[in-house]
Amino acid sequence: MASVTTVLGPRSADALGLILPHEHVLCDLTPLDLRDSAIADTPITLETAHAVAYRPNDHKGNHRLTQRDIAKAELAAFAKAGGGTIFELSTVGIAPDPAGLRDLSAATGVAIVAGAGFYTAPFVAPEFRAHDVGFLADFIESQIRVGCAGSDVKAGLIGEVGCSWPLVDFERRSLAASAIAHRRTGVSINVHPGRHPQAPHEILDILEANGAAPAGVAISHIDRTYFDYPAMAALAKRGCWLEFDFFGIETSNYWMGVADLPTDWMRLRYIRQAISDGWGDRLLLSHDICTRSRLAAYGGHGYAHLPANVPGLMRDRGFSAAEIAMLMCDNPRRFVCGA
Repeated sequence: MASVTTVLGPRSADALGLILPHEHVLCDLTPLDLRDSAIADTPITLETAHAVAYRPNDHKGNHRLTQRDIAKAELAAFAKAGGGTIFELSTVGIAPDPAGLRDLSAATGVAIVAGAGFYTAPFVAPEFRAHDVGFLADFIESQIRVGCAGSDVKAGLIGEVGCSWPLVDFERRSLAASAIAHRRTGVSINVHPGRHPQAPHEILDILEANGAAPAGVAISHIDRTYFDYPAMAALAKRGCWLEFDFFGIETSNYWMGVADLPTDWMRLRYIRQAISDGWGDRLLLSHDICTRSRLAAYGGHGYAHLPANVPGLMRDRGFSAAEIAMLMCDNPRRFVCGA
């Protein structure tokens, strides 16, 4: 079995256990122009928890995951629920902290795989946005081979690579650079697509044009991009991975626009159909926690939701033990290994 690069070094892929393939543990998704604002963070209490969760973008501090003591407790709860590994996809632009991830992994026993590359253009500093594809590709490769953010903590994935709709020039260069670094290193790519049904297809076109095979690419946020099964199946036919990573989000208000977000059982209905149609082995499941309001410490579901609650929902809906293991263990392990 292949080894995987974690923040603590190489780890046998067969020792990863149950995997969350798209999460954030230490990051800051506050817009750049507000990060140094004097406006105080919104306290999250019993009285405010619903309001913050319902409109997460309206409350300063909610996008800042920097409290290591809380992160440690959240990871410990994930491990207690049966979790083994988290792919932490905080890329340049949203304040990744690879050294902090290493400390948390050592303290909790949860294996963490860090991501390389760049988030969407509005979050990335101008000095990076000015660079050409060659520089960006070399930078991503260095994150994989040498270390991230001035540390010796090496990335084991590329992504999440941030894309808007429509794509801006920097994001096209970032995608091209990610494909080149993928080609050089064999490391798989996870992409955050823009909020439009054509966005994943345009992204795949750019990645393929620069030498990346769809089998090494995961498209995130399927559950906020597509709202009908045929559109999902059409993307799957291109050979990429499809990631349902809003598990635990069950709200009538999508904070980034108008969208009928599914509940967890609705996600499972799509996934059940995909398995029946023969492409369940290209699915990834996660939460994409990136706000305080989704952490258990602040009244949210936390990283433990998928291992603790979703298998029961699956069994109630006819998923076999082998299918649950495929979705929660085998698929993300194959993805990170490029299989």
